[in-house]
Amino acid sequence: MSCNYAEGLSKYENKGKLGLPEKFDPPEEIERKVQVLAEWIKESTHTVFHTGAGISTSAGIPDFRGPKGVWTLEKEGLKPDINISWDDARPTLTHMAIVALERNGYVQYVVTQNIDGLHLRSGLQRQKLAELHGDMFVDKCNYCHRQFVRNTAATTVGQKSEGKPCPGKRGNGRRCRGKLHDNVLDWEDGLPDADLDLAISHACAADLSICLGTTLQIVPSGNIPVDTKKRGGKLVICNLQPTKQDRHADLIINAYVDNVMKHLLEFLDIPLLQYDPNVDPMKLTQKMLHEYRKTHPEDNDQNGKLVSSNHNGFEPIEWTIPEEWVSDKELAEKVKVKKVIRNKRQSKHTTNDGDIKCSKQAKINLKSELHTDNCGSEKEERELYCSGNTVNDLNNYVKSMIKCDDSKSSWEQVGELKEEAQEIKNEHSVSKAQNGTN
Repeated sequence: MSCNYAEGLSKYENKGKLGLPEKFDPPEEIERKVQVLAEWIKESTHTVFHTGAGISTSAGIPDFRGPKGVWTLEKEGLKPDINISWDDARPTLTHMAIVALERNGYVQYVVTQNIDGLHLRSGLQRQKLAELHGDMFVDKCNYCHRQFVRNTAATTVGQKSEGKPCPGKRGNGRRCRGKLHDNVLDWEDGLPDADLDLAISHACAADLSICLGTTLQIVPSGNIPVDTKKRGGKLVICNLQPTKQDRHADLIINAYVDNVMKHLLEFLDIPLLQYDPNVDPMKLTQKMLHEYRKTHPEDNDQNGKLVSSNHNGFEPIEWTIPEEWVSDKELAEKVKVKKVIRNKRQSKHTTNDGDIKCSKQAKINLKSELHTDNCGSEKEERELYCSGNTVNDLNNYVKSMIKCDDSKSSWEQVGELKEEAQEIKNEHSVSKAQNGTN
């Protein structure tokens, strides 16, 4: 479960603010706030949900920074008490409520930091989902970069090679020459291009972003919902603990997400959908493998098990984001303000053992934790980038953040960012000087 995933990650000291106290709104206040949220959803033309570990706790999967979270307990030398496996976990009321809202036209996109695969297994379409940190139930080819649903949770973390051949076919009909890797990011792995592009685009296009079960401490994931606010939209946060973006929120609901989503469906008069294993891609893959094993005994080992779940004769369910989704013209039309281009992707190379690695620059600015004790500091993200010693460092940072042309407006925007970055450096210098005299 979460602790096994956490143990598989590389060592990383700064995991953000842990064990922050939880706050619970009174029942009548929850009802009032959810009614407001329901009205906003009705008025919205483009709603995006941003989900974190808190929406999966009722499935038996611990969160990370809560009072009993994996990293909170780890700091105390403890481990959470878990009695369920990744494979046995089921989508929660919140997962199924999101699917119900999407099918009724109230949700245009979902952005998740979760790797538990419960959005996939809930029946949410790939076209509606960005998985920023990967998925335990998805493999990815290191050659063609296509993704395929697994029949069981991955046992590795960090995009490591599994030694299995890619089942994809090339244009000439021949099998791809690549190998499959797990699709779960480690601390310093680069976020997936297509997922991140779509997450940012939808957040920029949205007039309503709703955050569920996340303290929004990881960047860039935790900053994406604010793109909606910057473009005149509304930001709603539903979480028991304070979050990094509370100061930007138009509405904060301190309540269990399942309770909030239950009330929300009631106000919108939408019936809650039940989990159906018959539309669960993971369960379907298991069923397909079972049938294939019976009809192709020659592909089984001496114990009667399929030698590889991606054998040349077996066609798994694909989970790849096509390029046309990323370059969707209708979505681009909605993004009226030129979006900030995050310096998020650098070239990747493959080592001799087939493991996917990221360049040093990508490691610096992709999935960093907040290096601050103030969960509400307004300039946290740029402070991470403004640690250079010269103005040239700031110039390079700004150029990497904005795609500039020769137009006046673009360079004015660059100038504003330079000034803000320089102000941050000046504040750091003053702070250091004051600390030195105290």
